[in-house]
Amino acid sequence: MAKSLNLRFDCSTTGVVYKVDGTEANVDINQQKEQFSITYVRAVASVAGYSLYRPNVDDDSVDLGIAARGETGPILSPRLELQLKCTSRDVLDSGFVRYPLKLKNYNDLRINALVPRILVVVLVPDNLADWLQQSEAELCMRYCGYWVSLRGQPETQNTTTVTVELPHSNQFTVEALRGTIQRISFGGVP
Repeated sequence: MAKSLNLRFDCSTTGVVYKVDGTEANVDINQQKEQFSITYVRAVASVAGYSLYRPNVDDDSVDLGIAARGETGPILSPRLELQLKCTSRDVLDSGFVRYPLKLKNYNDLRINALVPRILVVVLVPDNLADWLQQSEAELCMRYCGYWVSLRGQPETQNTTTVTVELPHSNQFTVEALRGTIQRISFGGVP
């Protein structure tokens, strides 16, 4: 005889609490933000027609890579690597997203790497239940991702974080990603 499964979950700003047959399992909110940002990039890359790869170890500030087949420039199969961040903090300020990036990540992203790298910061609502809205007509992920290349940025005297400015105009969209991959295909940088 099959046993019925009693599943309940409660969304809060501290994470999701799952109860399966009375046993509680917590999911850390930072892990949820990481997974949400990966899913956001995966959706954009999928619609753009690119594939993703994920390093086994993130010791070089690369969470995901995007790979294209062919392209139109002299560099075939261009790639782009991404450091992902996700926040619900109020980081919007006069045309920019101002994000406090750890110094290690800043230094790893500003180097002249063979595969160009960008920082993508995904903004989400404070309330976890508002991150995703779904109906038969649409699937809506809230809010938006922004990107910036830190390649060639100067060293800093900061010891823990560097506040990075991501222009509002640099939304991480299908069109923006295609344009970036196109530039890389012609030997340019993001």
